[in-house]
Amino acid sequence: MPQNGSVTHTINDDISTIEFFHPKGNSLPGKLLGELTNAIKEASASEDSKVIVIRSQGDGAFCAGASFDELLSISDLEEGKSFFMGFANVLNAMRTSTKFIIARIQGKVVGGGVGIAACADYTFAHTSASVKLSELAVGIGPFVVGPAVGRKIGVGPFTTMSVDARSWYDAKWAETNNLYSQVLGSVEEIDKAIAKLAGELALSNPHAMKELREIQWHGTGHWGATLEQRAEISGRLILSEFSKKFIEKFKEKA
Repeated sequence: MPQNGSVTHTINDDISTIEFFHPKGNSLPGKLLGELTNAIKEASASEDSKVIVIRSQGDGAFCAGASFDELLSISDLEEGKSFFMGFANVLNAMRTSTKFIIARIQGKVVGGGVGIAACADYTFAHTSASVKLSELAVGIGPFVVGPAVGRKIGVGPFTTMSVDARSWYDAKWAETNNLYSQVLGSVEEIDKAIAKLAGELALSNPHAMKELREIQWHGTGHWGATLEQRAEISGRLILSEFSKKFIEKFKEKA
């Protein structure tokens, strides 16, 4: 397994599978965020692909969110904004895709990973797939993922997660609040369910799916500018002493 992480995109039977990996809890440094964005755009543009499945490698965390190593290395606002634009670009690529996106969630989900789950059109999750928006504890806030998560679960649950930034919310809570479409008890069940739904979508009218997706995402055309503004806020706040000290203490305990 590559120590710097990887993103792969394969197409089989009209189904794109995009898989990301990082040895530190499938966290996402800037390089992987760029590769993930490109893979989503590639799958969206491919005539050989009718539906997209996004998953992470292994049976641990689905996504630990931002790479703390990279966050600590940020030295100015330009670098900070650029890093958080990586997450913004992933979410915008998912939003503007012409194809339905299925997310496969196993293990815990933090920060940007919650944003990925929220931007998926249909999400299958394991019973272990607890979620957390830990940004406020880090000294920033869930600014970039906010539009996606708030759209999916509503203002009330999003505010609950944002304010109580140190608590985990279990998979049942996530399903009840519409972040997850289905919660299943085993990885085998999840993979079987994904294969069934993805196979059915691959046989559906691509023009009808494109039109339906555009209707479902109506009103999000401002996200490009909004997420850029949010990335700048996060990039500024991550430079604070509060954030630096929190990340250093967290890494000492890890």
